[in-house]
This record gives sequence, C-alpha cells and structure tokens, in this order.
Amino acid sequence: MSSGVLEEAIKKAAIAWISVDDGPAYALWCMPVESSLAVVSGPGEQFAPGLAEARRATVRLRGDHGGLIVQAEAEVSRLVPGSPEWDGIAPQLAGKRLNASGTAEEVVARWAADGCALVRLTPAADAATGAADLPAASQAAPPRETPARVETRRPFRLHRVKKR
Repeated sequence: MSSGVLEEAIKKAAIAWISVDDGPAYALWCMPVESSLAVVSGPGEQFAPGLAEARRATVRLRGDHGGLIVQAEAEVSRLVPGSPEWDGIAPQLAGKRLNASGTAEEVVARWAADGCALVRLTPAADAATGAADLPAASQAAPPRETPARVETRRPFRLHRVKKR
C-alpha cells in the first residue's frame, strides 16, 4: 500500500479508531502532528484503556466519505510533562479540545497534575493496510454492556394518531 494514503489520512484525522492488543477499538479524538497522531486520555478526558501503557496499537482512519480507508500498526510513545515534545504538542492539543473549561494553559496544567496520558502514535508505513486489502464486512460489533443503558418506556400519548 502507498504510504501517501496513510500520510494524507493522518493529516485530515480528527477521530481515529484505536485498539490495543486484541481489545475493542475506541473512537478517540486526535490531532495530527507531523506524520503521527497525538491523543490524550485519562481522568476527565476520553476513555482509552491500556493505551498509555501500550507499546503498539492498531489505528483505523476514515476517509472523506466516512468509511474506513486505512488501517496501520503504530508505535505508542507516552510524552512526559515538561519535556520539549510535551511543551510543543500539549498546548496545541489543548487548544483543539472542545468544551474545555479554562484556557489551553490551564488544561495542559490539569493534564499534568491529574496524570492524564498524552501519547504519540507513529504508524509504521510498511504495516499499513489500504482499501483494497480491508475486509468487506462492516466490522460492526454489538454494543458493550454498560450501566448507562436502561430500558425506556414508550412515550405517553393523550390522543391516538390516526393512520392515513
């Protein structure tokens, strides 16, 4: 597969489906950084189990039409607060954080204080799978069990709606 497709998908990425080991893929918001992706997770941020401790992860990116166009194995490197790489990436990522309470500097300080994981995912270009080699099935999975799912009753209607 051409690494050009992978590079172009990374440049346009706002959300990536990321899975660690054989675990389920999670839709995580991300930010392109050169030829890699930056992702933050942890307390008060998005849920990405195992990503902070992982060495490798599978990244799936979508195209302009919304469908999967590329899948690649990526090296995971966790950035350390106060390092030059953290100081360069964290403020940019905090600026793109929607619904953040406070300024970008305050968000970055909170990430460092709360132990949030800022990771950089650098795909191995030779491990990328393009559209021609991706499975044709939808890869949809049934919803995972969660305490947030509850049965809902049908809404009350005072008058019957007549069918035409």
